[in-house]
Amino acid sequence: MNTEQELKDIVKERYAKIAEQDKVDNAASCCGATTPTNKVYNIMMDDYTGTEGYLEDADLGLGCGLPTQFAKIKKKDTVIDLGSGAGNDCFVARHETGPEGKVIRIDFTPIMVQKARINAEKLGYNNVEFREGDIDAMPVSDAAADVVVSNCVLNLVPNKQKVIAEIARVLKPGGHFSISDIVLVGDLPNALKNDAEMYAGCVAGAIQKSEYFQFISNQGFQNIQIQKEKPISIPDDILGKYLSEAEVKEFNTGTTGIFCITVYAEKQGSAEAKPNVKLADIKNTCDPSSNCC
Repeated sequence: MNTEQELKDIVKERYAKIAEQDKVDNAASCCGATTPTNKVYNIMMDDYTGTEGYLEDADLGLGCGLPTQFAKIKKKDTVIDLGSGAGNDCFVARHETGPEGKVIRIDFTPIMVQKARINAEKLGYNNVEFREGDIDAMPVSDAAADVVVSNCVLNLVPNKQKVIAEIARVLKPGGHFSISDIVLVGDLPNALKNDAEMYAGCVAGAIQKSEYFQFISNQGFQNIQIQKEKPISIPDDILGKYLSEAEVKEFNTGTTGIFCITVYAEKQGSAEAKPNVKLADIKNTCDPSSNCC
């Protein structure tokens, strides 16, 4: 098994390479990488086209949702965006905050930070800031943000509890987050779970859905909601790199589910942790008519 630092180094190396290639190639990077036939799959990311504030040059095709769509960002808000990319979610968030607000993006991949800064300069934004650092030890002061957003990043961090604790620290009392991420129901086969490439591809690092919500509750967050949820299917020719034909069939017909969820929660001023949260108690606020469920 890889250590926590080794996993971080694997992710940093992978996303540095992604920053240097084009978006078509990046579509194959999600969920593990190129297949034996070099097919390109777009199995996780949502379409930002038409979203106000969207910049095509900043969209590397790395996300699994549209957290800014659900983040309830208001004019003059301070927003923190966690994780890799060339600034796409930052620029969408900046459209919502307006020039009076502020957007801070944190990433531990230097080339991604540099790429995002170049894109911000193209747009002439002086209230979008890019900081290099780990999201489990954010270079941000306490109670700095009204809103935290993140798009398919926490699954890449070994210590998710620490990240959620950091989110609680940097949010102002009454602030909230909207995070798109990958979670599991059931166990992945060991061949997938222990593979570094699948970890960097957003799957092997995902944790159980119930555990994910428990971590959020343990930090005292309240009004926890599922804003969007969709199943993720791994193509057979990717699975075939790790599993036998019989194992692929068993995986596809078994009880294991991989899901992209967008989660919302609020930080209360004097909230006490609720360590016994149940999935049945989590509100699912997505509208089926919008094809979000």
